[in-house]
Amino acid sequence: MTSTSLPSSSSPGPSSSSPGPSSPSPPGPTPALALGPARVRWSGRPDGDLGPDAAVGLAARRQAVQRGPWAWLRQVHGAAVHVVDEPGGVQGAEGDALVTTRPDVVLAVFTADCAPVALSSPEGVVAVAHAGWRGVEAGVLEATTDAMRALGATRIDAALGPCIRPCCYEFGPAELERLADRLGPAVIGRTRGDRPALDLPAAVAAALGRVGVVVVHDQGDCTACSEGWYSHRARRETQRQATVVVGPAVSPA
Repeated sequence: MTSTSLPSSSSPGPSSSSPGPSSPSPPGPTPALALGPARVRWSGRPDGDLGPDAAVGLAARRQAVQRGPWAWLRQVHGAAVHVVDEPGGVQGAEGDALVTTRPDVVLAVFTADCAPVALSSPEGVVAVAHAGWRGVEAGVLEATTDAMRALGATRIDAALGPCIRPCCYEFGPAELERLADRLGPAVIGRTRGDRPALDLPAAVAAALGRVGVVVVHDQGDCTACSEGWYSHRARRETQRQATVVVGPAVSPA
């Protein structure tokens, strides 16, 4: 296992904001998405809490989503990237992104408003990143793509999962200005109440664009608006959904 890291930000950021009206919950688990040679799956409320601190039954719930030992992290809103070289090879290390070249490895991050980002290259180098605003500022997405390219990736495509959207993400003006200075004005949005907001998907796209990566799929849901997803910000939920990335040799659940 190898890792690289950048310092994470500890400054305060989002201001409190009321979420918009709830949209209907998804009728069931989301299907897998093909992203190059990889498959990506976002769990949701129907799959139950899959986070590292979940209650009894966690192993069975995870295996219902994807069979095999999961590689997972204690996420710290930074930019540490771990390379996983065997199934379940990283479990509980601190960091915010996982990368592998192995087709039999299951990678997972856990979210409840932060952006989960899956990445894949034609060479079979795949990754998943946990990208909250602090991680985006710290450079987690750039660090992940650097690690992928060090392992032989050429073109890299990305898929963005369910996360909080600007409609529900009122944000402190100082932090918003700092992110806009780094990533451009597209990251500045407005809430439904016309308050300053961070457009987290735009921030993800901008950070990836700086390193030549395109978001080819955006799942589109706002975790705060839709009760089909867990949201810490909207509902103070401690549960987490998972984003799971696997290579083509791993059988689905």
